[in-house]
Amino acid sequence: MRNRKLHLCLDIFWTFFKIGPSTFGGGYAMIPVIEREIVGKKAWMEEAEMTDIISIAGSAPGGIGVNASAFIGYRLAGIWGAIAAVVGIALPTFLIALVLSLFLVFMQSEPKIEAAFKGIHGAIIGLIALAAYNMGRSAIYDKTTLGTAIVSLALLLILPINPILIILVGLFVGVVLVKVKEAMGYRVTLEKGKEPIHTSHNGYTHYDYFIADGI
Repeated sequence: MRNRKLHLCLDIFWTFFKIGPSTFGGGYAMIPVIEREIVGKKAWMEEAEMTDIISIAGSAPGGIGVNASAFIGYRLAGIWGAIAAVVGIALPTFLIALVLSLFLVFMQSEPKIEAAFKGIHGAIIGLIALAAYNMGRSAIYDKTTLGTAIVSLALLLILPINPILIILVGLFVGVVLVKVKEAMGYRVTLEKGKEPIHTSHNGYTHYDYFIADGI
């Protein structure tokens, strides 16, 4: 058992160690690569669970890439898995940044270096857009979630509101909307692809149980 967990922690470390230097820009630019490795290649978790982890990582303090790594590592192998994931994703980036900082002072005025950074900036925008698309594909599945996403984006673009406030308000609004739907007898879907839940006035989730109440 201990050897299996050690092997899993080493696998987690190596997986995130490869992710670190392969993504430029950090943060949300890391999310598509992390998702491809964890969900696609390793099949350690489902896409829906990955989306939940990214949502929590984005709302927690700190960088979303490191936060997501810690949550994923903890989900797979406990505290040692979280340590392995964080060290794995941070170590190569730290070493690369340390080496580049030694040469950047001498190379930053070179035209080729400036052109390379412009290309990297464009790639980062593409990675962030891909991360937003993947999260939206899983998180937006009905009119309520679509409306919430549109209103949140509009508020962030129009008003000087701290994103943390939007996240906190979104938590409250989500709970209220679900309760209102349940009170009105609407079918409530909490995850994409899951069977909607219908709550009757008797508290049953399906009509067949309500009909059979007297049997």
